[in-house]
Amino acid sequence: MSAHDGVGASGSEGEERPGEPAAEAVPSISDAMAAAAKRSGLGHVAPGEAPSGRALLAAVGGVRGLVESILPPLLFLVVYTVTQQLVPSVLAPLGLAGVFIVARVVMRQPVMTAVVGFLGVGVSAGLALLSGRASDNFLPGLIINVVLLVVMLVSIAVRRPFIGVVAGLLTNDPHWRDDPAKARVALVATIVWAALPALRLAVEVPLYLADDAAGLAAMKLLLGIPPYAIVLWVTWLLIRSAWTGASDADAAQKA
Repeated sequence: MSAHDGVGASGSEGEERPGEPAAEAVPSISDAMAAAAKRSGLGHVAPGEAPSGRALLAAVGGVRGLVESILPPLLFLVVYTVTQQLVPSVLAPLGLAGVFIVARVVMRQPVMTAVVGFLGVGVSAGLALLSGRASDNFLPGLIINVVLLVVMLVSIAVRRPFIGVVAGLLTNDPHWRDDPAKARVALVATIVWAALPALRLAVEVPLYLADDAAGLAAMKLLLGIPPYAIVLWVTWLLIRSAWTGASDADAAQKA
């Protein structure tokens, strides 16, 4: 509604008065979801754009993000392999995560990512210390993968493929499901995303049940960033093919 909607014959009702602050628009749920989608890994390349190595690096957190993701589990693996002791193995990554926060503060960089990482490492360490099982250090990661897999499968079951929803938010295309090509590509891309946590769980759950903490640390490194980057790249290519093709077809019809 504009500032003049509902104005009477005198023209005085509904008008902004001098000195009164303008009413701020409250973001809708769809706006909030679109903003979240743009902050995600997929948001670094719009569906109609060509993916690049630089965009892929940004999607996985950049060089600093890679370091902060890889070093804690690597440090756990090294310390646990050398000492076979639970306490130093879980506290060393926690201390390193704290160093990452301090480094960002000193360099005047955003600290939220490092804080979230510290909390994640802290929860993992706390679970392991409470249970006395080093493998419980990796339980939160297993739970996250279960949730991710369930979300993808449920979205497929209700015919709202999750990746299609994200692509629709990124392109302001709420009617993407009406396009068979987009719907088909969204389904395939969501299946690809479901395969990632399924693979991780298939490999890591047996290691967790066997209390193989060193194996879990190694698999977390191997099945972390590398397959995630591959899935992102494949998703970009799939979504780009459908959304770009649809845009070209629309342009041809209008010509």
